[in-house]
Amino acid sequence: MRVLVTGGAGFIGGHVVERLAARGDDVVVLDSLTAHERPPAHLPDSVELIVGDLADAEVLERAVEGVDAVCHQAARVGLGVDFDDVADYVADNDGGTANLLRALWRRSFAGRLVIASSMVVYGEGRYRCPEHGDVRAEPRRAADLDAGRFEPGCPRCGADLAWAPVFEDARLDPRNVYAATKVHTEHLAFLYGRESGARVCALRYHNVYGPRMPRDTPYAGVASVFRSALEAGKAPRVFEDGAQTRDFVHVDDVARANLLALDGAWEGACNVASGEPRSVGDMARALAAAMPGAPEPVVTGEYRLGDVRHVVASPDLAAEALGFRAETGFAEGMAAFAHAPLR
Repeated sequence: MRVLVTGGAGFIGGHVVERLAARGDDVVVLDSLTAHERPPAHLPDSVELIVGDLADAEVLERAVEGVDAVCHQAARVGLGVDFDDVADYVADNDGGTANLLRALWRRSFAGRLVIASSMVVYGEGRYRCPEHGDVRAEPRRAADLDAGRFEPGCPRCGADLAWAPVFEDARLDPRNVYAATKVHTEHLAFLYGRESGARVCALRYHNVYGPRMPRDTPYAGVASVFRSALEAGKAPRVFEDGAQTRDFVHVDDVARANLLALDGAWEGACNVASGEPRSVGDMARALAAAMPGAPEPVVTGEYRLGDVRHVVASPDLAAEALGFRAETGFAEGMAAFAHAPLR
């Protein structure tokens, strides 16, 4: 199978490419290499590397030629610095996806299309009120966060809410610019599938971590930020009270989910998660414990308005539709990540 992987030199894309090449697929990588000084050493020799941007129609025409499947990983990720990043996010994520889909349309591509989406499309996760059952948590207000009131309350009675696993049919409610672009990426891809007959699967990644994660950038994930602080002998700064709940899923599992999706026929969105939720504070403490002599994390009470409090996935649909279950447990994965190479 000839597979195009956009962003195939990056963190997740690179792990997908390694697995595809190892099993003998003909892999084409399209990557701008803006995050690399040179082609990364981890790219297998058998891979065809096309250095270019999703804004370049000629590069895209070459990249999509003769491919049987596409794994679209290229994106600007993270919360960014502030809203001034909005045009760059829309250009890279919305515009880049649109350009890719147009190139596929022009060559009448109707094969398998797997796209990288994210848990951020849900906004806040699923919540239950003791009296009113499932309720939608409203965006948190700066006044509450300033006062240290981090937990969302029931919009009907104000009672404390308990989180519950979120399913793929949940309402999409993006709460930051990156999230909005990921919702649009999904919509564009599924529209392409309906128009072209291509079979489209969107993988909604939860908090991915592992070797070659980017470091020292405002777009890096929280696991990388904490790991970099510990390496520098500094205490990780944990925002809010550290009780924000997430699902930390290892990049090896995420890469395996991509191959299962590429090989499968199921169409729609799937959570890609470990099924083992932990708090952000848990993650910081696990990393510190795996590095002898490292300082203990510090809970700062700081916050970012674009952050959500709890978002935890149900992994059931991915197990049923793709045959995917995560294999790397939290304790094992964090212990290894504490010493893994970063980009």
